[in-house]
Amino acid sequence: MWELVKKDILLEWRTREILPALLLTGVLSLVILSFSFEPGLPSRREAAPGAFWVALWVAAVYGFGRAFVAEQHNDVWQGLLLSPLDRGALYLAKTISTFVHLLIADVVLVALFVLFFDVPLALHCWPWLLSTLLASVGLAALGTLFSAIAIRTRAREVMLPLLLVPLVVPLFLGGVEVTRRSLAGQPLGSAEAWLHLMGAFDVAAVVVGWVLFEYVVED
Repeated sequence: MWELVKKDILLEWRTREILPALLLTGVLSLVILSFSFEPGLPSRREAAPGAFWVALWVAAVYGFGRAFVAEQHNDVWQGLLLSPLDRGALYLAKTISTFVHLLIADVVLVALFVLFFDVPLALHCWPWLLSTLLASVGLAALGTLFSAIAIRTRAREVMLPLLLVPLVVPLFLGGVEVTRRSLAGQPLGSAEAWLHLMGAFDVAAVVVGWVLFEYVVED
């Protein structure tokens, strides 16, 4: 499994097919949203949590659409499916690779979010950073599963958001609430329940994806 993760990361390092475009879409979304609110107004601070999570969602969806592009060349995907490699291990490897891409995007988007929205990155902001990490786990787990479903369709860029949106609502609702409370300087206790919800969502997403992946990739 770890050899597949290493292969995906090295391949992305050489080709740069996913990460640059993923970062570009996320950054552009954040920049556009930051220009939509006049600096200094209370509405800008109130809209900041939603703006951050919209940018993360846009970046993630684009990354999911490109998740299996490398495997489609020269029938690599079919070769992997015909190999004795366990399907669950293949799913976990792709999920980890996708999570690494999202984690890099998180770092960039958090830095730009702090800059554009004048957010003080203080100690009370760590629940927000933790929620971003938890969201990336859940998104990677579900995104990998549904990318495998959409890989054979011509309109996968359209299908992926439609399939994912209803499922990730709890994840993004928790993320927005944790971010809002963190940026308002509220204590950890006010966001703890939402963090637990996101953690439980991640566990469920990984388990369901691991179980269903074998059936999803069957011809």
